[in-house]
Amino acid sequence: MQLDKLVNYYKVMGDTTRIKLLVLLSTEEPLSGQELAERLGVKPPTISHHIAKLKEISAVYERREKNTVFYYLNQKALRQHSEGLFIVLERSGKGERTMEEQKEREQILQNFLAKDGKLKTIPAQRKKKLIIFEHILKDLEMGKKYSEKEINEHIKQFHEDYATIRREFIINHYMYREAGIYELNPTEMWAK
Repeated sequence: MQLDKLVNYYKVMGDTTRIKLLVLLSTEEPLSGQELAERLGVKPPTISHHIAKLKEISAVYERREKNTVFYYLNQKALRQHSEGLFIVLERSGKGERTMEEQKEREQILQNFLAKDGKLKTIPAQRKKKLIIFEHILKDLEMGKKYSEKEINEHIKQFHEDYATIRREFIINHYMYREAGIYELNPTEMWAK
């Protein structure tokens, strides 16, 4: 999960009316905008505004039945966002590498990289694989948006199987992908 999305989630959730809407949707059957407005004592346009914000972060979803739109709580999305904060906090508290870890890292790079810097083979062991991926990422800039083609070209400098490595970048939270655009996640979010 990208840090910006996590921050936006908490911004959206920092509103009393939105929390009340979520509580109503968690304890009741699906409700229409009109029913939500009546129960909260606000006007329907106010509900529409808050529902739109909650839909932005996937906290609610809607289903239409004839002429009425009913809103549902998306518990899975809410759980993912909540757990996302703990993941970021846990990873940021790990601190710097020890000298021993640094030596081990250098040894792994030496074993898997040829003299020209190309990757001999993708390691099977997860720990080694992550060290290799971080090495491949080191020349990419934080905050810069890359096209898929740019990422492919960068990876090809190290290994011909750019599709597998690119996929691993997403799986291990090194990068975030949206609409074919790739961006580095903060290092606190990277797999450890």
